Amino acid sequence: MAKDAEAPNSVDKGKGKAVDGDAGKPKEVKKDKDGKPLANGKEEAVVGGEDLNEEDQQLKGELDMLVERLTEPDTDLYKPSLEAIKDSIKTSTSSMTAVPKPLKFLRPHYEPMIKLYEQWDEGDNKTSLADVISVIGMTFSDEDRQDTLKYRLLAPTADIESWGHEYTRHLALEIGEVYPKRLTNDEPSQDLIDLALVLVPLFLKSNAEADAVDLMSELEIIEDLPKYLDENTYPRVCLYMVSMVNLLTYPEDQQFLRTAHDIYKKYNQLTKAIVLAIRLNDIELIRSDFDSTDDVALKKQMAFLIARQQIWLDVPTETEEEQEIADCLNNIKLPEHFKALGKELNILDPKSTEDIYKSHLESTRVAGTTNTTSAAHNLAASFVNAFVNAGFGNDKMMLVEEQQSSWVWKTKKEGQLSTVASMGTLLLWDVEAGLDKIDRYTYAEEAEIQAGALLATGIVNSGVRLDSDPALALLGDSDKLNHKEPLIRVSAIMGLGLAYAGSNKDELLALLLPLVGDTSLDMQTSAMAALSLGLIFVGSSNSDVSEAIVQTFLDDDRKHQLKDKWTRFMALGLGLLFFNRQEEVDVILETLKAIDHPMSKPTSVLAEICAWAGTGTVLKLQELLHICNDHIEDSDDKKGDELLQAYAVIGLALVAMGEEVGQEMVLRQFGHLMHYGEPNIRKAVPLAMGLISPSNPQMKIYDTLSRYSHDNDNDVAINAIFSMGLVGAGTNNARLAQLLRQLASYYHRDAESLFMVRIAQGLLHMGKGTLSVNPFHTDRQVLSSVSTAGLLAVLVAMIDSKLFITKDSHYLLYFLVTSMHPRFLVTLDENLKPLTVNVRVGQAVDVVGQAGRPKTITGWQTQSTPVLLAYGERAELEDEQYISLSSTLEGLVILRKNPEWDDTTS
Repeated sequence: MAKDAEAPNSVDKGKGKAVDGDAGKPKEVKKDKDGKPLANGKEEAVVGGEDLNEEDQQLKGELDMLVERLTEPDTDLYKPSLEAIKDSIKTSTSSMTAVPKPLKFLRPHYEPMIKLYEQWDEGDNKTSLADVISVIGMTFSDEDRQDTLKYRLLAPTADIESWGHEYTRHLALEIGEVYPKRLTNDEPSQDLIDLALVLVPLFLKSNAEADAVDLMSELEIIEDLPKYLDENTYPRVCLYMVSMVNLLTYPEDQQFLRTAHDIYKKYNQLTKAIVLAIRLNDIELIRSDFDSTDDVALKKQMAFLIARQQIWLDVPTETEEEQEIADCLNNIKLPEHFKALGKELNILDPKSTEDIYKSHLESTRVAGTTNTTSAAHNLAASFVNAFVNAGFGNDKMMLVEEQQSSWVWKTKKEGQLSTVASMGTLLLWDVEAGLDKIDRYTYAEEAEIQAGALLATGIVNSGVRLDSDPALALLGDSDKLNHKEPLIRVSAIMGLGLAYAGSNKDELLALLLPLVGDTSLDMQTSAMAALSLGLIFVGSSNSDVSEAIVQTFLDDDRKHQLKDKWTRFMALGLGLLFFNRQEEVDVILETLKAIDHPMSKPTSVLAEICAWAGTGTVLKLQELLHICNDHIEDSDDKKGDELLQAYAVIGLALVAMGEEVGQEMVLRQFGHLMHYGEPNIRKAVPLAMGLISPSNPQMKIYDTLSRYSHDNDNDVAINAIFSMGLVGAGTNNARLAQLLRQLASYYHRDAESLFMVRIAQGLLHMGKGTLSVNPFHTDRQVLSSVSTAGLLAVLVAMIDSKLFITKDSHYLLYFLVTSMHPRFLVTLDENLKPLTVNVRVGQAVDVVGQAGRPKTITGWQTQSTPVLLAYGERAELEDEQYISLSSTLEGLVILRKNPEWDDTTS
């Protein structure tokens, strides 16, 4: 045997003695009383510090002999010896957790075999030796060597699959380590890519889809993945890819979504493909998916998915079928389905404010005083009534004939505006009936009542689209937009923003753009015009609007106006244009740096957080935390810097809201900010907590908010109360209802705080517990830009609630309307007629990467449709009688009769 290949402790075969490699003195092996070697491998034969039994000694001896043959001059011995070594490794069946024994015994020969490789001439034997060295190299975890990969590249023709899954995984790991080094040093890496493309089919074959995707992701060749997929592998691969998107950075996340989209399209999974096209916010892609099928029922289903995201697509309406598809796209039947849900749940009867307040449960000491009939209490009641009965088209205050006018007169000034506007919320989505009832108020003498009717018109049209465009006709009149009365102007502008949110409707540019740049107008009108344009063109990065807003910031005539409290809404309008556009916002950020004004920094933060909303990008979260760290000195810039930090806090929630691990981390940071932050940061923290979990009452969040609602700083308390309403919006959560009743007693002497408690109570029971303001939908995959925009508008006003909401601009609360949506599952047949089927509703389970066909829900109950879905719940059809045309059972779902279903067997 070659000297350099000797093991430090080898076994002298046949004599039962261990020979010490250094001393050469024989050692007796310990035996039991019968003279046999001790069982369980307890003999003193030692290799690499480990005891060996007889079988292992024999295996080791054979391997030593085979390696020794490789050093002999007879080259004919090489091939059989190498084959024997390979067979020995492949057939070893040691435990899964330990290194296979042949590899362990071959380790001492590793360096000598490398030397042999260098000495041998080119040929099959040399390639075969490289193959073996590559496998033994797995047992060395030396960071700098990566020998498994090095020798695999020297033996590319060998059969990799026969070495097993652990070997292919190890190779993939080393490819991932070497590739970035080569990129850094500008070295060619095609050989690594070629090898990776050999491994990918092996991974897919052995159900290791995650390894295949990870490897291609590291080598930046993910777009080649579809070539290696088939009918059986694509669903799990796409599921894994889509779930990874939240953990990737731009532009990789977009690339993953596009690749998964193309795979779904290839396998004719059109509803899954269009959901990803919606996530990409790519209108052209959505349209091409929508037009790629002639299946009318499938088109209707895709139309429902597009309508849920409030994307406006123009389609022909010449035939009856086309008209039906257009109705689905325009949400025309939404009020009908919503009322059908109310009927099923037996909640069609209107609720009064007293049903919500339950004053008899408040402590007797104050029960009488909280129900005084002051204008402020009546105004609060109008909001509560509007939120609680939203969408049902009936109530006990505004729409009752004999009380219709009298209730409006029980409020004053702007209160009348909000009270009349509340009718829009009661009649939400039901445009034809709604406009009829609102019409009478448009002729009132009082400017506030006229303004309220205009705002109500906008609210009724929110999320629904009629061919006749009534909102544009009623609100887009230049007499109203240029009215001498500021309230009428503002209401018409805000109404247009709500009615056409997300529509990208060009006609509105001509109406609203002049108002943004007109220096003769007050800041409130210009700012609301900018915000409405932001809502209408949300996420479109429309250059006309962004230029107009930036120009306003640059305008010297406006310099003094930019300190106005309303300027923040102009800044928000700019931010909304770049919603979810990620790096596209950089151009605007550079422009804002050039503006020498205290408002430019907060505006750039607002634009940036909108651009990265819901992405969970860690670097952005770190940047925002740095902003919160700065200590503000008293100076002229103070107001701007205070807003800057408040926006940064809200930005933390906005960026992290799409990703659960990020949410946990951010919630922990909020605790620190409340302990150590400045007052301007502390008052924003409760709002951010509300934004991170809207309509999802997690106990850890609302208990913390309940603590903050008693804070010494009244601004913090008011914002915490509002956020309690936001977190519980539309859930009827009993614990939150109890906490809010206690707060009503606690703040019975504080009009502003009590007003906010009432608003929170109204939000909690929104739609009698059937609505949600959570901007995530379609199994929490898609973030609705329109919904988030509405929430942001309200939160930006709430940062200084005493300047806006609790003062005289409470009508800004109606921006919440864009995010209000039924949290139902309604099943329809192919002709869009309601179809009652049994579904299982339970908590959604993450099944990404799990083996086999795991259950996707847990703790389910069987219910018949229509049903309510709470946050984090998922539904499945009970049997296979029908096939769902949508990939997720949520919202409006069309079911098709399963042709293979046999009624007789059911």
